[in-house]
Amino acid sequence: MNKRLILSLLLFTYSAVASASEVELNREKIPTDRASILRGADHVINGCVSCHAIKYIRYNELLALGVDSATVDSWRASNPVTSRILAQMPPESAAAAFGGIVPPDLSLMAIARDGGEHYLYSYLMGYYVNDKGETQNRIYPGTRMPDILAISTTTDVKQRTEISTRAKEMTAFLNWASDPHAAERKQLGIYVIAYLLLLTVLLYLWKVQIWRRLEQK
Repeated sequence: MNKRLILSLLLFTYSAVASASEVELNREKIPTDRASILRGADHVINGCVSCHAIKYIRYNELLALGVDSATVDSWRASNPVTSRILAQMPPESAAAAFGGIVPPDLSLMAIARDGGEHYLYSYLMGYYVNDKGETQNRIYPGTRMPDILAISTTTDVKQRTEISTRAKEMTAFLNWASDPHAAERKQLGIYVIAYLLLLTVLLYLWKVQIWRRLEQK
């Protein structure tokens, strides 16, 4: 990793920490079950990838996650299944549409922001209409991203609950995308710990056996 990339990451993280520390995040539990993550994948791919990339995730990783092949094929179109998930809108067009700002990549967003998954959920649910009739976001004032879930104009309690569920599922997928192999590492860790415990017991019994023989001589 070159120095320029490291500096960019540090600056991005610092600005994120400063921004998130000024607001109170919603700490509701974000689901971690596979079904919620899969629904979140559908929401994100169909609702966010038009502008945002998820460039550290490949389409074949979605297959490993459990998305059926027909759905993945419809999402990737003519792109190879091993290609990265890139934004459908070219960077130049995105910059022109959003005032010179290219929508950020979402791959590591869940770990880049202070507050992690709670920041993402709070951001999606943070839109409101101010006294001037302007749509604002309490988590990220001045954001150019539109209120894609329409939470700012929804007053019906049932609909707001449905939007909240969708936001949690989107967050669950982005949380998975930030570290898609976390579950595998945790499973491997269990096996490693079990092996070390078994090895410790065997070595202890071996030690006892050796000292018993020495004492008998």
